[in-house]
Amino acid sequence: MNVILTAVISVTSMGLICSCILSIASKLMYVKIDERITLLAGIMPGANCGACGYPGCSGYASALIEENAKTNLCTPGGASLLAKISEIMGIEAGSIEEKRAFVSCNCNAQIKKMEYKGIQSCEAAKPAYGGQNSCAFGCLGYGDCLTVCPSDAICMENNIAHIIAEKCTGCGLCVKACPNKLISIQKAGIPVLIACKNIEKGAVTRKKCSIGCIACTKCVKECPQGAISMENNLASIDYSKCSACGKCAEVCMTKCIRKLF
Repeated sequence: MNVILTAVISVTSMGLICSCILSIASKLMYVKIDERITLLAGIMPGANCGACGYPGCSGYASALIEENAKTNLCTPGGASLLAKISEIMGIEAGSIEEKRAFVSCNCNAQIKKMEYKGIQSCEAAKPAYGGQNSCAFGCLGYGDCLTVCPSDAICMENNIAHIIAEKCTGCGLCVKACPNKLISIQKAGIPVLIACKNIEKGAVTRKKCSIGCIACTKCVKECPQGAISMENNLASIDYSKCSACGKCAEVCMTKCIRKLF
């Protein structure tokens, strides 16, 4: 009995001593958190998309205070969030650049090379010989991008992903979800888009997709600003030089260059 009592007293004493040490340590080592971080985290959209360049919304909230991060990096939050951030931080609101996603594929009549019967996911279909379509560079059509979009800004039409411009916030989650890297985030007002990612030679591309880039270079020669170049059999636009004249879309033989505005 005395042995049990001694053990109980010893354990209880040790518990009391440890609790006192922890209590003292919590006060001595306490790091005060700026209450603005909590306020900022509370107004974030909660998409945790990483478009701001930080790990989630809470990470961006902390960076705003601790790292003096720019206040206009959250594209999903838009101008309304920017105004709230500026109010909490007591600085001028400034402006935010509107961005949205663009899909570089528009071939609604891709030729099938096989009938894929596996998991209905782009990520799963990609390793299976590049999916069921002849063009291994095009949209796989299973909607992985649609699944991750928090704004319902993506729809599937004829097995091709399309962006609903008025709903897109430019969060970039769809970019990460696309295994063929067909989706990019650009300024909302870009005038033209090359809706193709096929880097095969023109003759090969033509057999697989009726509106793929065949590297004819007509767009390169026609552009008055020198904004278009041909890289790996695929046209590429330097939007910093583009004047939105639309001549490239007019001369494109396969109409893979789409005039957006």
